[in-house]
Amino acid sequence: MSGAVLVAVAAAIGNLLQGWDNATIAGAVLYIKKEFHLESNPSMEGLIVAMSLIGATLITTWSGGVADWLGRRPMLILSSVLYFVGSLVMLWSPNVYVLLLGRLLDGFGVGLVVTLVPIYISETAPPEIRGLLNTLPQFTGSGGMFLSYCMVFGMSLMPSPSWRLMLGVLFVPSLVFFFLTIFFLPESPRWLVSKGRMLEAKRVLQRLRGREDVSGEMALLVEGLGIGGETTIEEYIIGPADDVADDLDIAVDKDQIKLYGAEEGLSWVARPVKGGSTVSVLSRLGSTMNRRQGSLVDPLVTLFGSVHEKMPETGSMRSALFPHFGSMFSVGGNQPRNEEWDEENLVGEGEDYPTDRGEDSDDDLHSPLISRQTTSMEKDMHSGQGPLSTFRHGSQVQGAHGEGAGSMGIGGGWQVAWKWTEREDESGQKEGGFKRIYLHQEGFPGSRRGSIVSLPGGGEGTGEAEFVQASALVSQPALYSKDLLREHTIGPAMVHPSGTAKGSLWHDLQDPGVKRALFVGVGLQILQQFSGINGVLYYTPQILEQAGVGILLSNLGISSSSSSLLISALTTFVMLPAIAVAMRLMDLSGRRTLLLTTIPILISSLIVLVISNLVHMNSIVHAVLSTVSVVLYFCFFVMGFGPTPNILCSEIFPTRVRGICIAICALTFWICDIIVTYSLPVLLKSIGLAGVFGMYAVVCCISWAFVYLKVPETKGMPLEVITEFFSVGARQAEAEKNN
Repeated sequence: MSGAVLVAVAAAIGNLLQGWDNATIAGAVLYIKKEFHLESNPSMEGLIVAMSLIGATLITTWSGGVADWLGRRPMLILSSVLYFVGSLVMLWSPNVYVLLLGRLLDGFGVGLVVTLVPIYISETAPPEIRGLLNTLPQFTGSGGMFLSYCMVFGMSLMPSPSWRLMLGVLFVPSLVFFFLTIFFLPESPRWLVSKGRMLEAKRVLQRLRGREDVSGEMALLVEGLGIGGETTIEEYIIGPADDVADDLDIAVDKDQIKLYGAEEGLSWVARPVKGGSTVSVLSRLGSTMNRRQGSLVDPLVTLFGSVHEKMPETGSMRSALFPHFGSMFSVGGNQPRNEEWDEENLVGEGEDYPTDRGEDSDDDLHSPLISRQTTSMEKDMHSGQGPLSTFRHGSQVQGAHGEGAGSMGIGGGWQVAWKWTEREDESGQKEGGFKRIYLHQEGFPGSRRGSIVSLPGGGEGTGEAEFVQASALVSQPALYSKDLLREHTIGPAMVHPSGTAKGSLWHDLQDPGVKRALFVGVGLQILQQFSGINGVLYYTPQILEQAGVGILLSNLGISSSSSSLLISALTTFVMLPAIAVAMRLMDLSGRRTLLLTTIPILISSLIVLVISNLVHMNSIVHAVLSTVSVVLYFCFFVMGFGPTPNILCSEIFPTRVRGICIAICALTFWICDIIVTYSLPVLLKSIGLAGVFGMYAVVCCISWAFVYLKVPETKGMPLEVITEFFSVGARQAEAEKNN
């Protein structure tokens, strides 16, 4: 996974520039207002500081849609160029109006980074470490603030500090970011698949994952193009073909699906369990209890919680259920070759792929993923050959009574599979249905069900049984077209991925799953901004000065302006270890758990700040209480409420609308940031510091309730599986509301 880690680190440099800019202007404005005599013009001083915020808000309104159109990488390149040009303009700045232009350009770069870096990291990271990698922007942003405060503090000790140099030095790290985006960062493989550029997407995935066989994830990316399909939750017992116990409550005969591995003689049988999936049963039971008890917990939260309760803790990028399944895109063993589909292997060594010539999707993939002419069902098959043999050199699965499936690992212990069911109607004509399945092993400690034991060919386990129990999300594949099926009477008919990705944007945004995800994402962004972080940042220098830090620094001969910069540097430095802890916990404890455990600490810290400002007490006691509360607030904010909203927003939207949906969330973030920033001085005058912190504490209480009732846990799940569960959960909630 080192490739994905390095790419995420490189992308997060953009957030380092954001933090650098935020800290630099805070120090430089002290000298700007002296040179331009702005002491009597506070509105212009405020505009200089806020111009970056205005630029970020403006560019966010269209950045998501353009990113879905042009790609993630070009927009990151543009952000580095805007950073670079803006810093040079600020370095030159002969007057205040040119300075405002430089700040505006800089704000454009900030807006693009805040919107696109979380998308980019989520779309390139493996599910197992996606939370860790998506916390990197928070870490690099705080690191950039710390480095910038240290630089500005050092320059403030000079006889005549230059604010132009303070702002203009940003061109150095922005130039580094530019070269990284040009020469190191690849395009998002999910975006490439959405445009039908399959070969290029495959090469990027191979680089990111550090292995040749990325067939399962390629199939997952294609399946992620669909929005709003009908999905059912089922359960299968999977085991060696001859060893599935007959006494289990399994629906046998026509419903069984036989799975073939890449080695001759290696096969499994998957049989649906009567009564549906354990996940679906638990979800229904939870929803029923919620209704009986009058609970407000969203059925979506119950559904995700049921999934995580039944997941074993051994999810990996490798297949847990089918360790011998081969590659969909690489030749292996005695796999049959379909020359019509062998375009990729027609390229000789040393020759460029078609995508290297910059051609669009029609030149990357001239035909559908499955041949419409050669998918007739074959009843007698052996290992490695099956009804979907026209998948490029893929390992195959043949089902009893005309059902077939092909399965591969897609990360987090999940598998993707397909089954083809062919039946005869009353008139004797054959009709079929092509289904896509997301599988995940269910864990049942102390039970034979769910234990992976002595699977043929090296499956590990305890020896208690030779089968596993797996939950399954069953839906129509993204490329399956019933209209095309009417034109081709044999086998499943497929459409081009780029054709699947096209659709009405408004129609996609109206999908129940997308609307539910937008509600969660926008709600988190609003509550994060009104939870008090700006107020605490504003008050921190005053608190630390009361604690005696200012007196100590003045005794060392440091001026008051330099002292405020050093205090801010120390504040941001305290955040870094807390963010490092959050990086570790994000994929272990989970996003929801971190929010539910850190928000109460924020509430407690704010309540202590309220009390310390209302009750008359000894100055030393007041300083100690205030300092401890501020430090705790900062540490636990950056562990939970700081990075988590952006992480969740980058995970819960489908590929086709991910850019525009995250842009909506980011626009909400910037608008709320403006409201909070400019309302704070007014609130301080009207209700005082204690009243402001009390209001923030109330918002944090509302935030905890919102997370508990509405925000699901997404750790360790592939993005496409998350969006599928949102779709299922949203429809379940609508059905319950109607009933």
